[in-house]
Amino acid sequence: MLKNPEKTKNEIVAWIRDYFEKNGPECSAVIGISGGKDSGVCAALLKEALGKDRIVAVLMPNGEQKDIDDAKLLVDLLDLPHAVLNIEGAFKGMAEMLEGSDELKAITHLDKLSTDTRVNLPPRLRMATLYAVGQMLPKGGRVVNTCNRSEDYVGYSTKFGDAAGDFSPLANLLVEEVYQIGEVLNLPEKLVRKAPSDGLSGKTDEDKLGFTYATLDHYVLTGECEDEKTKTRIDHLHKINLHKLELMPSFPLDQVEHE
Repeated sequence: MLKNPEKTKNEIVAWIRDYFEKNGPECSAVIGISGGKDSGVCAALLKEALGKDRIVAVLMPNGEQKDIDDAKLLVDLLDLPHAVLNIEGAFKGMAEMLEGSDELKAITHLDKLSTDTRVNLPPRLRMATLYAVGQMLPKGGRVVNTCNRSEDYVGYSTKFGDAAGDFSPLANLLVEEVYQIGEVLNLPEKLVRKAPSDGLSGKTDEDKLGFTYATLDHYVLTGECEDEKTKTRIDHLHKINLHKLELMPSFPLDQVEHE
């Protein structure tokens, strides 16, 4: 875990300022706010780095979001400019398009969205929304990726959804380290320590993963895991999800003979 969370917090703030000096000295940071620890910690870091007037927070429920009051609490607490943009219409429109195609039914042999499609479509719509907001801003915007190292290690994110973004303040921080930064930032424990969930299945992330983030953090740091079954599952998830962390493979043209 972090030896000096205050020092690390200050270094992240300085890194964010440096990123914007090089990649948009006048533009704003655009961040999706879920009401959980990662978006909350990122938002607080952004406010310290840029000031509230250069942040646009976007709340994006898909219909009804049970914990949206936590997201509203955060933006009110930080006094951030924000908008609530409900993606339900876009989600239903995409679902109707996909489910209404006879040609697609003949290919997939499905009458309804697959489970994976239903789970991953909302995060991708949310990311498209954030980039749309960024391009509507007078001086432009840069979209924040709020994923942490623990989630990234086992691929607990949606490719081109919450795994996307222009810069990532928490990518090298484990879950417990995000907690530490949140405490340094004086964010409410209710938000920082809230059990993360996808808001769809009724289960927490840890329930779905089959192990705790504390176990995962310890394994990532030390390579040690007392339960062999859990170790095997973590290794498997890490291996099959590496494509989410690597750059898109491209054909190396230098292997081609030129005239």
